[in-house]
This record gives sequence, structure tokens and C-alpha cells, in this order.
Amino acid sequence: MTAEPRTTSAPSPAAPGAPYGAPQDPGPRPPSAPWRVVAAREIHVKLTDKNFLVSTALTLALLAGSFALQVVLGQHRDSVTAVATGDGARTVLAAADRLGDEQGRPVDLTVTDATDPAAVTAAVRGGTADVGLVHDGTAWRLVSKDAADSSLTALVREAVQQQVLATNAAAAGTSVSALTAGSTLSLDRLDPGGDDAVKYVVALVFAFLFYLASLLFGMSIASSVVEEKQSRVVEILVSAVPVRQLLLGKVAGTSALALAQMVLFVGVGLVGVSMSSYRTLLPAVATASGWFLVFFLAGFVALACLWAAAGALATRNEDLQSTTPVLSMVLVITMVLGLVGQGTVQVVASFVPVLSVLAMPQRLFAGTAQWWEPVVSLGLTLAFVVLAVWVGERLYSRTLLQTQRRLSLREALRVRA
Repeated sequence: MTAEPRTTSAPSPAAPGAPYGAPQDPGPRPPSAPWRVVAAREIHVKLTDKNFLVSTALTLALLAGSFALQVVLGQHRDSVTAVATGDGARTVLAAADRLGDEQGRPVDLTVTDATDPAAVTAAVRGGTADVGLVHDGTAWRLVSKDAADSSLTALVREAVQQQVLATNAAAAGTSVSALTAGSTLSLDRLDPGGDDAVKYVVALVFAFLFYLASLLFGMSIASSVVEEKQSRVVEILVSAVPVRQLLLGKVAGTSALALAQMVLFVGVGLVGVSMSSYRTLLPAVATASGWFLVFFLAGFVALACLWAAAGALATRNEDLQSTTPVLSMVLVITMVLGLVGQGTVQVVASFVPVLSVLAMPQRLFAGTAQWWEPVVSLGLTLAFVVLAVWVGERLYSRTLLQTQRRLSLREALRVRA
């Protein structure tokens, strides 16, 4: 009998330059973290969007221009009426006026005398004088109704130091400590509420930045999800990238862009404050701004997941008018409470997630929050982030491939993942 020929399988061809019999290269492997690719794509799309770049540049120009206008207007000094009592008080105010001219910070001072410290207080409180200088023989006090001009305060402080040094040096030139004894200037503020205007401006800036960034970037996420569903591109994406990784990439990329933009805006604002007449408030503003950025990032991540879920519920851009009103209302409530919330309302809001993004930084700026309060508030916000991510991911994964019609929230929760 003729034996059947034996067949053997040929070895797979090796890659060029590889030893014979080496395993075939399986080709490019999928990325170990697909969300990074999605995040990079989201960032690239935004950075190549002319509308995004133009709006960012215009906002920066608006911030820089407002501070530049303050600097220009700050060069003009209105006349200041001062009242003085005590040995050397009138001389010190006259010296402060001369120092202003010498240092390019002119102050038009009109000085009148008062009989005693009580008369100075009455004149300032009654509005007949802007500031008052009191010397009781051992200490100097500058009296103002709310917040004295920082430049005037600096000039008077320097004039007081020069006066005291001259007096002590004439009496006994023993040491520097003896020469500078009694030269500390304290500021008596009869109406601490006079800083309300500054607090409101800080609140307005934080509220404007948070509302604008959350709304624009949030709608961008929702619109992106709808466009991918409407064009059926999402079916290709989910075949290559797990749904959870797709959501994580969108949220991470958009959050990184929003935070970078916010850091840029806040940085320009801090530079502007340092150049304005409110430069003495820079440490307080910087601290509040730092906490604002931290709370902003946490709050934005939570809202971004919910914006993505709102986009997944829709099938057309027109459907977003029905799926996003709740999120828009949350932003409006946050902004309104951030602007008008005071007292107990502000304290409570500073511990409520999302509302705390504006309320807590404002309390820190005003100095009404203890050191542990922002830590506790941030912990509550992070807990809310975890909950929002879980809810957003659940809705997103269940409704992303539902392209026939817009789903209600109740229907989306019934869909099997």
C-alpha cells in the first residue's frame, strides 16, 4: 500500500530580521489606559477650536483691562480731609503730604485740629473728616470710617516713623530699638462693614468664572456626546474603548482644560490685584483663590459626569433643552447664593457640595471660617464627586447606545447595562 503523505503545518513567517521560527508580531496593542487617548483627543479638539481660543483671549483681555483701568484711575487722588489731635499730629500729616509728592503718590491733604480724641472720632463718624490722626503721647492711631486709602496709610506710617526717630534721636541716641520705640501705627476702623464692596467684587468674580466655565464646558461635553450618538460614531468608539473609559477620558480631558483656563484667569487677577490700590489684600485674595481652584476642580468633575449623562439621554442637540435644565438650574442657584448669601445661609452653603465652590472661598476671604471648615467641606464635596461619578457612569453606560429616541430619567434607570 502506498503510504499517505504526511502534512505538517508551516511555521508562521517571522518578522524581517528575526530568527527563523520566532513568533509572529501580533501587531500594535491597544493602549493600557484608553481614557488617556480620549482625554488627549478632547484637549486637542478644544485647543484647535477658534471659538474657544477667542473667548479665552477676550476674557483675559477683559480682566487685564479692568485692572489696568483701576491703575490709571488710581493715579488721580481726590482731596482728603484730615483732623489731628495730639503733640506732633499736624506735623506728621504735613510730612505725609510731602512724602506723597516726593514718591509720586500725591495726596491733597487738608488738615484741621481737634481738641481731643473723642472729637476726632466724632468728626470721622459724622463725615466732616475722611481720616483722623491721634497722638496720646505714647501711641499713634489713624482713625477711618471704613477702610483708609492704602497709599495714605503707608505715607502716614512712614511720616510717624520719621517723626518718632527724630524725637528719640534728639532725646538720646542709644540704640536702634530705642529710636524706633513707639512708632507702631494702629488702624482703628469704626465701620468694619466698609469692606463689603470688596467682598462683593470677589464674590462676583468667583461666581462669574464658575458659572461661565461650568456652563460652557458642561454644554460642550453634552453636545459632544449627542453628536457622537447622532452620527453613530459612538458605536465605533465603544467597540474599541470600554464605555467607562470613554466617559473617564471625556471628563478628565475637559476638567484639565477647565482647570487650566481657571488658573490662567485667577493668575491674571492676582497680578492685577498686586498692581492696584488693594494690594494690601493680596494675601487674603490669594488664599481664597487657591481654595476656589481646589473646590472648582472637585465640583466641576462631579458636574461634568452629570453633563455627559445628560448628553447620553438625548439623541439630538434639540433634546438637550429637556435633559440639561436641572444642571443649568443648579449653576444659577449656586451663582445667586454666592452673590447674595450672607450669615447663616452662607455658612450652610459652604458645606453643601457645589454651593461650597463659591461660599467657602468667600468665607475664607472674609476671615469667618475656621481652619478645619474648608477641610471638612472639601471632604463632603469629594464624597459627592464619588456619588456623581457613580450615577453619571451608570446613566451614561445604559443610554449611550440608545439612539432611537430621547429617554427619560426613569426609563434610563430601567435600561439594563
